[in-house]
Amino acid sequence: MLETSPPMKTPEPEEPQPAARKGEPEKRGRKQSKEVRRLQLIEATIDSLAKRGYSETTMADVADGAGLSRGIVNFHFESKEKLLVATLQFMADEYAAHWRAALHKAGDDPARQLAAVVAADFERSICNKRKLAAWCAFWGEAKSRPTYQALCGARDAAYQSVIVDLCRTLKEDGGYAFEPQGTALALSAMLEGLWLRLMMGTEDVTRESALQAANEFLALAFPRHYARQAT
Repeated sequence: MLETSPPMKTPEPEEPQPAARKGEPEKRGRKQSKEVRRLQLIEATIDSLAKRGYSETTMADVADGAGLSRGIVNFHFESKEKLLVATLQFMADEYAAHWRAALHKAGDDPARQLAAVVAADFERSICNKRKLAAWCAFWGEAKSRPTYQALCGARDAAYQSVIVDLCRTLKEDGGYAFEPQGTALALSAMLEGLWLRLMMGTEDVTRESALQAANEFLALAFPRHYARQAT
């Protein structure tokens, strides 16, 4: 969990808020302004991670990238570590909301659900070089930073549990001989590997060709549920 920043002696610089008849709308406006500032800083942190990497990203880089003063960065995040934790939490929450929305939109058919969750990994809002590079920056630090492991661990477990359940349901429906947990692990590992290749820009891999490769895996693992697509 993120720690809330303690109050500073100098108040945060804010954009002028419209006059309100009652105190509550005014407070709501100030709160929204703070949330906007935090989001600006988080987005600037993602940009810096993608451009400079983890160790070279500084609070000054983030402030400059967001077009905000360094005092505002210090007001919202007391240290680089807290800023990075907030950024990782934002990205993890965004990713979880994205695949859960795809799962829900697919309806009740498990084959459509699994295909939708896989396809969600390659949508532009989630799968772009900027965010992939930021994810790789965090992955490189995760082993030595228990906070990062704890932050993403529960979300990863929830995702993997859904994939295992869908694989198990499809196995029972199609009479397949595979072991659901191993198949789910192989699928997740392949998706992570495709993300890595996209980030590195190797072998002319694109989001479209990566999704096609993932769908090829589904067709091979679940031939009674998915048809192979022509290249």
